[in-house]
Amino acid sequence: MLETKAKCFRMLPRMFKCSRWSTATLVWCCIAVWLIRSEVQGLRKYSSSDMQRMRERVRQMFQHAYDGYLQYGVPYDELRPLSCDGIDTWGSYSLTLIDALDTLAVMGNYTEFGRVVQLLRDRSFDADINVSVFETNIRIIGGLLSAHLLSNQADLQSMGLVEPGWPCEGPLLRMAEDVAQRLLPAFDTATGMPYGTVNLRHGVPYGETAVTCTAGIGTFILEFGTLSRLTGNPVYEDVAMNALGSLYDHRSAIGLYGNHIDVQTGRWIAQDAGIGAGVDSYFEYLVKGAILLEEPSLMATFLESKAAIDRYLKREDWYVWVSMSKGQLTLPVFQSLEAYWPGLLSLYGNTKEALRVLHNYQTVWRQYGFLPEFYNIPTGEAGTNRENYPLRPELIESVMYLYRATRDPFLLEVGENMLESIEHSAKTACGYATIRNVLTHQQEDRMESFFLAETTKYLYLLFDPSNALHNDGSIGTLIQPTWHDNGKSRTQECVVGAGGHIFNTEAHPIDPMALRCCEARRNSLFVPPSSETQSERNAHRGELFFQRNQRKARNLSKKGQPWEPVARNDATFASTVVTKDEEKMTTISLPTSSAMNRDIENYDGTTGAVKTKTISSTVTVLNAQEKKPIVPVRRDGVPQADTDDASQPEEPSPLAADSKVPPYPTITESIIKGDNAEKSKSFFPLETERIEDAPMSTDQSDNTVIRSQAAVSEERKENEADKTVTTLVKLVQNLFHTTVGQQGQGRAKFDREKFYQLLARRRSAEEANEKLNISATSASPASKEKRSNELLLCRAQPYLQRLTLMGEFY
Repeated sequence: MLETKAKCFRMLPRMFKCSRWSTATLVWCCIAVWLIRSEVQGLRKYSSSDMQRMRERVRQMFQHAYDGYLQYGVPYDELRPLSCDGIDTWGSYSLTLIDALDTLAVMGNYTEFGRVVQLLRDRSFDADINVSVFETNIRIIGGLLSAHLLSNQADLQSMGLVEPGWPCEGPLLRMAEDVAQRLLPAFDTATGMPYGTVNLRHGVPYGETAVTCTAGIGTFILEFGTLSRLTGNPVYEDVAMNALGSLYDHRSAIGLYGNHIDVQTGRWIAQDAGIGAGVDSYFEYLVKGAILLEEPSLMATFLESKAAIDRYLKREDWYVWVSMSKGQLTLPVFQSLEAYWPGLLSLYGNTKEALRVLHNYQTVWRQYGFLPEFYNIPTGEAGTNRENYPLRPELIESVMYLYRATRDPFLLEVGENMLESIEHSAKTACGYATIRNVLTHQQEDRMESFFLAETTKYLYLLFDPSNALHNDGSIGTLIQPTWHDNGKSRTQECVVGAGGHIFNTEAHPIDPMALRCCEARRNSLFVPPSSETQSERNAHRGELFFQRNQRKARNLSKKGQPWEPVARNDATFASTVVTKDEEKMTTISLPTSSAMNRDIENYDGTTGAVKTKTISSTVTVLNAQEKKPIVPVRRDGVPQADTDDASQPEEPSPLAADSKVPPYPTITESIIKGDNAEKSKSFFPLETERIEDAPMSTDQSDNTVIRSQAAVSEERKENEADKTVTTLVKLVQNLFHTTVGQQGQGRAKFDREKFYQLLARRRSAEEANEKLNISATSASPASKEKRSNELLLCRAQPYLQRLTLMGEFY
């Protein structure tokens, strides 16, 4: 085109030298005028009225799909836009309603936003259903957290939906934490990387595969980090960071990550390395987590990965799939999920490279009107049997990010073309349908929740540059949250809504200023440093982050403090006891389906075999003359009379790096060695790894003896009923793994103490390795790069300037 224009302009002077005008001259003049006019039209700018018109079109698109879901889809997860009915897909918890909630606030529909919040505030997630850990985190937890942080902007105080302690308190925040608690058992693995599926009531299902995709491991730090900073409970951020660290340790020698890994053994199952499906959001969360949580190590990890990606995956502004071990080409395709990459590059200022990559991706859109799931780069055609387009938002997301960074009007044209394509080919009477084939634009009967959560939201924000989520820091909202501390009412001042919002991979925005506000509640930057105030500063990072002298002081102050009460109120498995009158009595209480924790330790995903099982039971010993009710046992051996205390949260049990305490002390040992052992004469918890190896109690003060299961096994054979009971108990032992105190009221609970013990030993080993290699790495390029990241993300630098300064360093 440019060469044609140049030839036209070179020929014009020759024509004007002619003595008289000719028909050819007039023709060439008309062509030149047309070319100049088309060039000007290509560079046209969108006026404010044009932007308003586009926003209104996007709002109408969202409203049409949202109304269709409310009319035909509720209470199911998703709408089927061709059948005009609903279907459950990810968890039977009205997924689209929660996923689209914050989009209502972004578009200014605060009335409907408040109505839905009122409907959801009493919603319970205590259901016996298996859900995807990854999808539940990004859609449910992310959606609830975002709606919680937007509730003040939506002016829900008049409806009583904004508590005085907001943003550190609120009904939606408590709902998000409840869901996160139900996901925590998935992280109880040998590597710390989570399972892919969890039951919201019972934990990890029996027989669940240990194979999880890379994105399913590295896509928690935004939501879990936000939860920890808002609530002050460090366990969420710690498990997410531990999973990221474990995944980083399993990268290949050339710095690449595979697609699927066994979370128990750490063995890679699918070794294709790329930036698309199965891996994408891991890289996304490294950059966004570094900005949101001010963690320079995450940015360093991403830049290290990007260097390997540019070396082995990049092919002329395309990215292919290669072998993670040698970097050999395995799949020369572009996936529609990879379209997030240009937007991610723009977050740290790499806009030139991002625009080049985006140009390739938008040419595919222009070729078909949509992005096929797979696009064969060498042949320039959609992948066979992968020609569908499920209304994905990744390309629109990148366009929004790059327009915000460059203000290039060409990007508005790209966004308008996308809007026209969706409106023309995907709209139905009830909503918007998935495109089954981008060649024929045939429709499919499904509308995923991310269409309302991401696609319409990014389109709206593209044409709304003055939206509060685009705030450059020029304005903010001053709030004064109030809370009670030791019976005293306290108030502080915070600024929220000052910009810098970070979107999770489901387009749920998180305000970093709200996190800083809740952090300031628990630690003050203006108090002179001391042991106590330093502990408060480290509160959001957990007790394991204390200095060694602080941990010792903390442990001394807690010495003799009783453990938390066991929430379980019934005996778990059969036990045989003999009283002083030699009257044998067998008690058994098998857990029901709602009281079983289907956690499997050391489960081999390849063979399906269970290597070790641990069965724990709490038994109430009864004298011949007296019967006592079953009472929960506190960890110091004192019977717990008041069951209300069972709801108190547990504190992490810190373990010093040089501690010689056995890693997993049993509850029986703690009671026998405790100062209050004599108070538990009638309560003898048994915890065994093999049922025939039950420990013997040495306390004879009440003339009561507990025999091991092996000692009474012969006596049980005399009675056929006892034999049946024994067989049933062993059958249950082979099916399930449970731990004393880990199922409160039939619900699986995360073993927090075990996690922190493992985390402490891992960090101790890492510190030892760092001391050995500190001299070798002090002058290495990697350490210099890490120091530049720390300079970039240091707390002293203004937050809003960081987004633009990132590009100056790299």
